[in-house]
Amino acid sequence: MIIFPAVDLQGGKAVRLHRGLADQSTVYNDDPVAAAIHWQMQGAEWLHLIDLDGAFQGKSVNAKLVAEISEALEIPIELGGGVRDEDAARMWFDAGVERLIIGTMALENPKEYALLCKLFPGKIGVSLDAVDGRLKTRGWVADAGLTIDEVLPRLVDDGTAFIIYTDIARDGTQCGVNLPMLTHLAKVSPVPVVAAGGVATLDDIKALYPLSVEANLQGAISGRAIYEGTLDLPEAMAWINAQKA
Repeated sequence: MIIFPAVDLQGGKAVRLHRGLADQSTVYNDDPVAAAIHWQMQGAEWLHLIDLDGAFQGKSVNAKLVAEISEALEIPIELGGGVRDEDAARMWFDAGVERLIIGTMALENPKEYALLCKLFPGKIGVSLDAVDGRLKTRGWVADAGLTIDEVLPRLVDDGTAFIIYTDIARDGTQCGVNLPMLTHLAKVSPVPVVAAGGVATLDDIKALYPLSVEANLQGAISGRAIYEGTLDLPEAMAWINAQKA
């Protein structure tokens, strides 16, 4: 089970949003490169980057910053936010990103998404972001008119390498994960699932861990909790490693 520290980029800074709302952000570090290095030094195995500027504006202004983060790290990076065409995908891979997270394109442009999966096999995942089970797109502001169970078979057929499930109502709230939904998804999904939204304490990691053994959970993303200290990354990783001993 992997814990993915989250660094969300907005206006050149590392921030976290409350329930995905662009106007409810908290700045945690004026230097996202320093934030990324910090989590690597804390023992992170992956870094989860979200380009919030790209997600809300539809195009990125952070390519140079992401390249700087990639050059500074030895661990791999996954990135999402505003990746809506092949050119954007190539830009991020050229910047050193290991795998990409697609949201809007996967739900609104299935043919283009399937082509992207073929162009970059094993490198493209989908962010399934939901409120009360209904999927959202375009930075969580548009209703996709679909549920996860409705869209999952098509995404797998398209070549999706992994899925990130975010419970939007819990994102940035530190109120705990949506365990029933994650249990369902990890059991029915043939590709690895990563949990996001509400990961707040070690108890959440302990609750999720069995799904990494008995089902198809790859890990969990944590942002606000590790920045504010309600979840200690080295402690959580040590607990996970102890289960394997």
